[in-house]
Amino acid sequence: MSRTASITTLKHRFSFAATAFLVAALAACGAPTPTPAPTATAPTVASTATVVAAATSAPAPTPTAPTVNLTEQCVETYDPAVDYFPEKVTVEDATGFTVEYFKHYKVVTVLQPWAGAKEQFKYVIVQCGTPKPEGIENALVIEAPANKVIAMSTTHLPHLEKLELLDRLIGLDSFLYVNNPRVREMIQAGGLIEIGSGAEVNVEKTIEAQPDLVMTYGVGDPQYDAHPKLLEAKIPTVINAEYVEGTPLGRAEWIKFTALFFNKEGKAQEEYAGMKKRYLALVEKVKQVTDKPAVLQGIAMKDQWFVPGGGSYAARLIRDAGGDYLWADDNSPSSLPLSFEAAYERAVKADVWLLASFQRFDSLKALLEAEPRYAELAAVKNGRVWNYDKRVNENGGNDYFESGVTSPDLLLADLVKILHPELLPEHELVFWRQIPAASGTSQKLDADRIVSR
Repeated sequence: MSRTASITTLKHRFSFAATAFLVAALAACGAPTPTPAPTATAPTVASTATVVAAATSAPAPTPTAPTVNLTEQCVETYDPAVDYFPEKVTVEDATGFTVEYFKHYKVVTVLQPWAGAKEQFKYVIVQCGTPKPEGIENALVIEAPANKVIAMSTTHLPHLEKLELLDRLIGLDSFLYVNNPRVREMIQAGGLIEIGSGAEVNVEKTIEAQPDLVMTYGVGDPQYDAHPKLLEAKIPTVINAEYVEGTPLGRAEWIKFTALFFNKEGKAQEEYAGMKKRYLALVEKVKQVTDKPAVLQGIAMKDQWFVPGGGSYAARLIRDAGGDYLWADDNSPSSLPLSFEAAYERAVKADVWLLASFQRFDSLKALLEAEPRYAELAAVKNGRVWNYDKRVNENGGNDYFESGVTSPDLLLADLVKILHPELLPEHELVFWRQIPAASGTSQKLDADRIVSR
C-alpha cells in the first residue's frame, strides 16, 4: 500500500489527494479546571450529646477504592491513597505513544505525531473530581472521563464504536466520508455538528459546542493541520498518530490511546486482545504455504509509479498474508516514487496486482484504456487484479481506511483469501474487489485484444 493509502488511513481527509506528499507541525495549551467535589450537607443537630455519641461510635467512612475505572462519573470524595485506575492498558505493538499511571492521573506521550516530526506531545489525563497535579504547568490537562468528543478523522469512529462511546460523539470535521451506519443516522437526525478541517477549521463553532475533547491528527503542514488553531483557542485537542505506525497491529492498538480519555481501558484491552489473537492465528495458518505469489501494489500516476516501501504497513500485510512483495528488499517505511519504466520492470512479473487506487475501475478494459502499457502485466493477463474499493460511500469515503484500521484481522483475511484462497474457503472479501475483465466476460483475458477494441 502506498504512502497515499497509509495517510488516508490517516485520514480520510486525504483520501482523495496525493497524500504521499504530506509532512509535519503542532502546539500545546492549558486546560479546563477540574470540577470541585460536591460539599456534603451538614446533618441536623439534636443535642450536644447526640453529636458526641455519633462522633464516638460512628467515625466518618473511608472512601472505597473503585474496582473498575469510573467511566460515567466523577470522584465525590477524593482520597490521595486510592488508585482510581484499577483497569490499565499495556502497550504491546504500537510504538507511537506511551502511558504512565499515577493514582489519580495518567501521563500520555505521543512520541511521533507525524512522519519526521521533531517534537512530542504530552497530555495529563486527570480523573474528574480529583485535584490537578502540581508541576505540569506546560502540559495539556484533560479531565476523564470525557463526555463530549469531536472526531476529526473517520478512523476514530471505530474506536468510539468498539468502546461503546458513540453516544458521546457530538461532531466531525466533515460528514462526507463517513461509512459507519450509526454515525450516518446521527448525521441524518441532525445530532452532530460539522467543524471543517485544516486551517479552515471553524473555531467559533467548536467553542460553542463545548467539547471535552477534540481528537485530530497532524501532518506538519499548516494547510492540513487544525490543531494549532484549536489549541490557541484553548480547546482541549489531542493528536492521534495511528497512521504513522508501520504495522497493522501497531495501528489497531491506538484504540487504547482513545480509551485513556474515557477511562475505558478495560474494554480497550479486551477488544485489542481479540483483534491480535485473530490476526496471529491467520499468520500461523499461512506459515504452511510454500508457494508465495509475487505481489505488486500501487498504480501509476502519469509517468510516475508510487509503490509501498518494503518496510511499510502495506508490505507487512502482504508478507503476513503469504505474499512475495516485489519491493520487499527495500526497507523504506514510506512510498517509493519510481519512474513508470523502473516500476514496470518488476511489475510485469507480478502474479497478483493490488491496485490501491482511489479511482474506480469497473473492468480491466477500463483500466487498460486509461493506461495501455498495463497490458503486458502478468496479473492483468491472468485477471488477478483487485482494488480496495468494495465499500465506498456516495462521496467516495472508503471504509478500508475507516473501519479497516481497527480491523487488522479482516484486512489480513482479505489478502489471505486473494493470495491463498484454499486457506479460507468460507471467507468473503470485505474491503477488496476483484476487477472483472469486462462486463459479461470471464476473469482471464487476452489483454491485447481488449486494448485493440
